[in-house]
Order: sequence, then structure tokens, then C-alpha cells
Amino acid sequence: MIGKLNYHHLRYFHAVARDGNLSRAADRLNVAQSALSVQIKQLEDRLGFALFERVSRSLVLTEAGRIALDHADRIFAAGDELVATLAQTAQAAPPLRIGAQSTLSRNFQMQFLRPLVGAGDFVLKSGNTDGLLADLTALKLDVVLTTNVPAADGDVQFAAQLIAEQAVSLHGVPMRMGHATLADVLTHEPLILPTEPVIRAGIEHLMTTLGVTPRIVADVDDMAMVRLLARDGVGVAVAPPVVVADEVARGVLVTAPFNLGIKEPFFAVTVPRKFPHPALADALARNV
Repeated sequence: MIGKLNYHHLRYFHAVARDGNLSRAADRLNVAQSALSVQIKQLEDRLGFALFERVSRSLVLTEAGRIALDHADRIFAAGDELVATLAQTAQAAPPLRIGAQSTLSRNFQMQFLRPLVGAGDFVLKSGNTDGLLADLTALKLDVVLTTNVPAADGDVQFAAQLIAEQAVSLHGVPMRMGHATLADVLTHEPLILPTEPVIRAGIEHLMTTLGVTPRIVADVDDMAMVRLLARDGVGVAVAPPVVVADEVARGVLVTAPFNLGIKEPFFAVTVPRKFPHPALADALARNV
């Protein structure tokens, strides 16, 4: 079984493999040629394979040597990238890691992501807010998109930037939207309600104010499914316009002309970092 590598040995091997000459590599590393030979022999003993074979006066990589060189290139490139990142001089930044609340509108997510397309790589992870915030605190994510401002978690202070806010409306197929008043819609049409807490609290307050008890045909924790159910005529959806923008534009769905008095905010949540992702500030500025 191969034990842990001595990376000094690997560095010496990498230099010789790149130079193709033991003497030149020794001069460049300022070590004795005999000492360099010993270091490479110790690496070969550790790996259990010869890394070079001598052809005439040249050192030629064996198959094991070519594999080792490929890994060494990646290892030392990663080390150089680490140093450059911490010095904030890196030429290529790692992907921007974005967490998105699973109930968040896909259309809204696309609005946030669109300016990033072509400007750099990004990774998008969906999940529940608590899990995403835990990853943010552990520095596994750079930013979390959510509809709620999170409370402070112990010593962790979250920064929540409001990047969008939309009035929540009623949307349905045309045959369901011919009512004269808001109370009529809520009384006579089945409702598709998202489980998102801001919208849910607002619509429940509205029901109490109007004195109506609507028939809730679906409680849905995915805005994409809210849109699909409304499009299929299952009921009237309670959602911000961004969720159904495409369907409304095509006339598949109609938005009721009533003010519900509910607004859904969208926040980008971060934590203070000494080395923030270089693309994060621009991404937040573009989405204000």
C-alpha cells in the first residue's frame, strides 16, 4: 500500500521531468546532482514504480512517470492558484457558488444568473434555506438567494441585500378570471398557494380581512409547479408576476387586476469574508 507522498520529492521529480536532464534541474534547484538522484529514487520507492528510464544520455519518462507528471502538474498548479487567490492576483477565479432556496421562482433565478453567463463559471445549488445558510457559514457557498432575511446565527452575522421585490398577484387561465371583485375570485375559484412564508402569511391576512374562506386546491413548495398547475387550469395561482411571465406574455394565463397588498422580496445573503469571490460584488450590483 502506498503511503503519504513527500511533496519535496515530487517537486524534484517535477523539475527533472520538465527539464529532461538531471544536471540542469540540479543547477536550477541549487542542489547537488547526487542529492537530486536520491530524492527521485525515494519517490520511486514510495510509488513502487520507476519514473525514468535512461536512453543514451537522456532521461525519458516511463508510463508511470508520465502519469506522475500529469498529477504533479495539477498539484503544483493548484498550489500556485491558492497563493494567487489569497494574494488576490489570480488570473482565473474559481466558480461563483450560489445557493438558491428551493421554492424560489426559476424565472427569478434566471434573472440573477443571466448577467453571469459568459462572465465566468458558476455553480448553482438548490435546497432548504437552513441548509444553504449552513453552507454559506462554512464558506461552501458565496451567496444564497432567498425570500427571507435570516436571523443572526450565533457569532455569524448575515448581510441581506434586497435585489428585487414584486407585488404578488392572482393568475389563471382566461376562463377563471372573469370575476368583478377580488372577493369573488377568492370565493369561487380554487387557489394554488405556494408554501413560501411571506406569500402565505399575506394571503391568509387578506382572507381574514375580506371574510372569505377559499378552497385551496394545492399547497405547493415549488414555484415552477405553481406555474404548471395554473397553466393547466387546476386553479388560480397566487404568485409574483416573474413566475408566470412567459405564460402571461403568450396569453395562456391572465393576471387579475386586483391589488392583493402583498409583496415578495428577494434577497442575496452573504457573510463577511476576507477573501470574497471577485465576481460577487459585480453580480450583486447588476441585480440591484
